[in-house]
Amino acid sequence: MTERLSVAVVGAGYWGPNLARNYAASPEWDLAVICDLDEARARQVADRVGGVPVSTSLEEVLADPSIDAVAVATPARTHHPIVMAALAAGKHVTVEKPFADERARGIEMVETARENGLVLMADHTYCYTPAVLKIRELIAAGELGDILFVDSVRINLGLIQPDVDVFWDLAPHDLSIIDFILPNGLDAATVTAQGADPLATGKSCIGYLTLPLADGAIAHIHVNWLSPTKIRQMVIGGTRRTLVWDDLNPQQRVSVYDRGVDLLEQSKATTSDARAANISYRLGDTWAPALPEREALSGMTAEFAAAIREHRPARTDGASGLRVLSILEAASCSLATGGAPHPVQTSTEMELA
Repeated sequence: MTERLSVAVVGAGYWGPNLARNYAASPEWDLAVICDLDEARARQVADRVGGVPVSTSLEEVLADPSIDAVAVATPARTHHPIVMAALAAGKHVTVEKPFADERARGIEMVETARENGLVLMADHTYCYTPAVLKIRELIAAGELGDILFVDSVRINLGLIQPDVDVFWDLAPHDLSIIDFILPNGLDAATVTAQGADPLATGKSCIGYLTLPLADGAIAHIHVNWLSPTKIRQMVIGGTRRTLVWDDLNPQQRVSVYDRGVDLLEQSKATTSDARAANISYRLGDTWAPALPEREALSGMTAEFAAAIREHRPARTDGASGLRVLSILEAASCSLATGGAPHPVQTSTEMELA
């Protein structure tokens, strides 16, 4: 298959215009239609990308046999019915985060796509940034050694969402990145969530997630809608090196530090402090890998097309969406019990096959 694929963008709100712009510019895709219940809003988006057709009827869009795929950019509570309808119509689907509003619905989406032989892709956009792709490459090559911790901060004076709390709004970015870059993905057995609602909005506006990982490692995520400063930073510590990703620093997004703590073999020397005999501090060079500047969404749309043409799961497939969803559901349960650790439902072999 070498001809261009045809895609419909469903949802012309916050994220839909970005999808429409990238599909319209992609050599892999023809943007067939913008679909939204608000025709005027759909028309505004369509006019920005060359005046493509608009529709207020999802049924009409899905009935068009010339459309190969659907990109869903609607509120999380609508993902399941829209995706299920698209899959029933034989369309490949990519859906923005969070993958669904409930894990059970996400499982049904994944299983239906598999049964129908269709690509179902989670639009985990950050996983297609040059920085995150480089981080994944460095970890896979062993440059950081065994991972000891991941500490992520995603805060800003942001929009308080009407239908989700700060965990479901912001944490999917960090969770999907961790799932993408670590060799074992999101393998946390439990999660602890603590949140605060100082404005009495009825939902957490500030949140902290803690996830114990394999081999004694730990991940911590701080999300916040109320910070006057914007920070997008992740620190990944390994036994060999530590990496810092600062997404708001275009001159040096990724820095690798040859600094850390080395645990030495048990010293035979007599010492009053056994810990001092077993620990040394490593102070080496810092370097920054060169990264291309390209929009992550262009990489996502290219991967979607490649997965369809090659009849394979996308790099951020439905299973990755389910893993993130499992953490979010466990976090909500932890939050409801005052921050007690809550077990994460693990995906079954059938879900991940």
